[in-house]
Amino acid sequence: MRQAITHVTLVVPDYEAAISFYVGVLNFTLVEDVARPQETKRWVVIAPPGGCGASLVLGRASTPAQEAAVGNQAGGRVFLFLGTDAFERDYAAMQAKGVAFVRPPQTHDYGTVAVFSDPFGNLWDLVEFA
Repeated sequence: MRQAITHVTLVVPDYEAAISFYVGVLNFTLVEDVARPQETKRWVVIAPPGGCGASLVLGRASTPAQEAAVGNQAGGRVFLFLGTDAFERDYAAMQAKGVAFVRPPQTHDYGTVAVFSDPFGNLWDLVEFA
């Protein structure tokens, strides 16, 4: 048997703001952006450049409970992990684009990692595994 997680939904306040950050700043690929007018939403899928793992489905918050979850989907913990093959390259590029790092780079036995926040408050690890 072979299974894989293919998508993870990320609840965001606005499609355009999310696309602007993830595609415009982090250089993610916009895989799909399909209007679903009957549901008053869009099917928006993004993925890291060169990625071969799970992609993100951007889900616009449409209820008070979903709005409350924006930026706190993991209860204040790091929620998503962006793996890289060149930590210093990506860290410098992200800093140059104004990405807010909330914990500086650290080297551990498993690799090099720094924590950043997206504009919505979600915490991410930028990590290059050893």
